[in-house]
Amino acid sequence: MLTATAPDGTQIRAHDTGAGPAVLILGPGLDDGSRTKPLADRLAARHRVLRLQRRRYRLDLPPCALADEVTDVLTLARAIGSPVLLYGHSSGGVLALECLAAAEAFTGAVIFEAPVVTGPPLGGAALTLAREALAHGRPGRAMAIFLRDVVGLPALKARLAGLVITLIPKYRRLVPAQLDDLAAIDALGDRLGAYRAIGVPVTLLSGEKSPAHLIERLTAVRAAVPGATWVSLPGRDHGADLRAPGEVAAVIEALADRVSPSAN
Repeated sequence: MLTATAPDGTQIRAHDTGAGPAVLILGPGLDDGSRTKPLADRLAARHRVLRLQRRRYRLDLPPCALADEVTDVLTLARAIGSPVLLYGHSSGGVLALECLAAAEAFTGAVIFEAPVVTGPPLGGAALTLAREALAHGRPGRAMAIFLRDVVGLPALKARLAGLVITLIPKYRRLVPAQLDDLAAIDALGDRLGAYRAIGVPVTLLSGEKSPAHLIERLTAVRAAVPGATWVSLPGRDHGADLRAPGEVAAVIEALADRVSPSAN
């Protein structure tokens, strides 16, 4: 475990495995740092892999702003002490883009379906409904609304996923943080103009079967980030990191080989 201290005194924590050029993983919503372990295990043969425990999803810390998470990532990058490649998935992808826009501290990034705001808020009325459900003690209903109206899953699949989440204590406890994560993205608004200043190589990653709005948002990122390339995984969706971690790892390694010759 690598630790560092944020300017506000918070201890930043990241699982630290492997050796070689550094890859810092910023996980998606509902991730306490454990979801990305299969992906990290595949990368660790050739890389030093760090899985950030995002402060938003730590139960020992109060709610935070996205700017606090950006500061955590930049602080951790300095503590790593060597060039760092970012990988960000979903809201972690938005966090990665914000880090790239904030500082020239990274060799590049792989961004997996970051749900950036491109017009109206991402959550909007759905976020209000989800928070009302949560306030009434219905976290499964809150997640079903989120998954159906924000992520874009079919209604039945969203309802079943919401039920599963409520049955797993680890995930049920993180539902408020997931809704806060969505609110933080909405609070950012349209940041595509800021992403035009990103000056390092960026690979955009998507699944062939992912919801259309995620592809549309990634298309907007490609138009904004200079020189961004795109990889689509055939037959995969927004959960490709769980179902095919080797395929996601291969995309990360391909960019690492471009920007870190010592990875070869």
